[in-house]
Amino acid sequence: MVRIRVLVVDDHRIFAESLAAALAAEPDVDVSAAGSGPAALRCLERAAGEGRRFDVLLVDADLGGHAPGSRPGVPVPVQEGNEEGLVDGISLVSGVRAAQPGVRIVVLAEKDDSRRAALALQAGASGWVAKDCSLSRLLTVIRGVLRDETHLPPALLTGVLKELTAARRHRTESERLVESLTPREREVLRCMVAGLGRKAVAERLFLSPHTVRTHMQNVLGKLGVHSTLAAVALARRAGVGPADLAGDVVERGGQLA
Repeated sequence: MVRIRVLVVDDHRIFAESLAAALAAEPDVDVSAAGSGPAALRCLERAAGEGRRFDVLLVDADLGGHAPGSRPGVPVPVQEGNEEGLVDGISLVSGVRAAQPGVRIVVLAEKDDSRRAALALQAGASGWVAKDCSLSRLLTVIRGVLRDETHLPPALLTGVLKELTAARRHRTESERLVESLTPREREVLRCMVAGLGRKAVAERLFLSPHTVRTHMQNVLGKLGVHSTLAAVALARRAGVGPADLAGDVVERGGQLA
């Protein structure tokens, strides 16, 4: 019998343990649980290293709540002393898809929400399921996503399609705006996406803080936004990734630094 390895990711311990116990009663399911995004990523990495990759993640849409001023699906940069970094379930979907694209992800939600369901699908989820659905329904979804099916509640289909269509229009407009930036301004934008402040950007690009401030102001002006958070959200819609902060090799005046 081929067994399905499932990881439940939910910071509500009683719910996670109850769901894990119910799934473990199935003869073809092996199940584990994690209580946070970082814990889930560590669990995935450890399992992959041992040659026992998980097949499906069941992720709480509201995992960890939201940082003040954040938007669901927009990862908040990790701050010093804050190892969590990923502040909600939809952000975790993006992280897992980047780290282990073969894992199928189903988001568990307290209530139907077309906008957040669309965000989950865009992030790489294969399904959106109500937390109070029956065990048989959940098992159908788990087995379905392993066949590359996408599962949504029928009541959400129209709303999600509208959201995805609107997101495509926004992405096209966002891409056009990003293309209006100079190469240096795009570098600065990627640093902003990575969560770097003005001083850190200046050090990384070997510029003065005043010059970086000017570039940041130009970026906001050309993108038509009024805050760094809005610029980062627009950049992500346009497919702009963060600057690679690990192992950077920066060329300066013909020298490698």
